[in-house]
Amino acid sequence: MKVLFVCLGNICRSPTAEAIFRKHFDRRKIKAQFDSAGTASYHVGERSDSRSIQHAKARGYAMTHITRQVSATDFNEFDLIFAMDKSNLENLKRVCPEPKLLKKLYLILGSNEVPDPYYGNPDAFEEVIDLLEGAIEPVVDQFFR
Repeated sequence: MKVLFVCLGNICRSPTAEAIFRKHFDRRKIKAQFDSAGTASYHVGERSDSRSIQHAKARGYAMTHITRQVSATDFNEFDLIFAMDKSNLENLKRVCPEPKLLKKLYLILGSNEVPDPYYGNPDAFEEVIDLLEGAIEPVVDQFFR
């Protein structure tokens, strides 16, 4: 199973999700591959936001991702595509190359959103990690059982 996490710039939420899920799935020996991307091209080729890296590292997660933008080929390459918020879910729907591939798109928190910590204080980055850690069991239960 290949899973893609998506936010706007691919520097905070989606690479954090990628790191968290990779570690938890590896530890539980659940076979899956993870990647992340952004719906916008603002930061393509850069590393994740240094604050995201710092907060993730303090919680035991390694963020080594280089940012990239979602491409049409992602919809065929990945089995599941998780948006961090409704705005990015709508962006994904707009760039989806075929209507039949829309069934791969989900919000990572069901009907709730992972808030963008970019303009927030340090607590906002901790909240993102907490929310994404909380998403692991529901994702496993729904897609990996």
